[in-house]
Amino acid sequence: MKIAIGIISIFLGLLVLLQSCTVGTASHIMGDQATSEAGAVGILVGLLYFIGGAFAFGLPAVAMVVLAFAGLLGFAAASSESFSDMMVWAVIALILAVGVFFSWRSGRKAKVAQSNA
Repeated sequence: MKIAIGIISIFLGLLVLLQSCTVGTASHIMGDQATSEAGAVGILVGLLYFIGGAFAFGLPAVAMVVLAFAGLLGFAAASSESFSDMMVWAVIALILAVGVFFSWRSGRKAKVAQSNA
């Protein structure tokens, strides 16, 4: 499960980066400051997706925190009504963080059961 979450997170990070770069560049050209700033936060969210996906393979506790932080930043960026797609990315980041948590917890339980046997 950790591998799947890591791959999904890295792939979605690429999508978030592409979308945020497009939104940030287009809104900067058109002079919309609020959407341009939301696009910059979206780029940070995309980078956090990449970091969370990379850490999901070896350090799932760190990946969980990074993805949860990406979700919170996504909610902050979605508060500007001109870049509401960030709400979707924030919810997905929180779902991935919960998935990493359950994967991490099941891995810990398996290690405890193995050491007790």
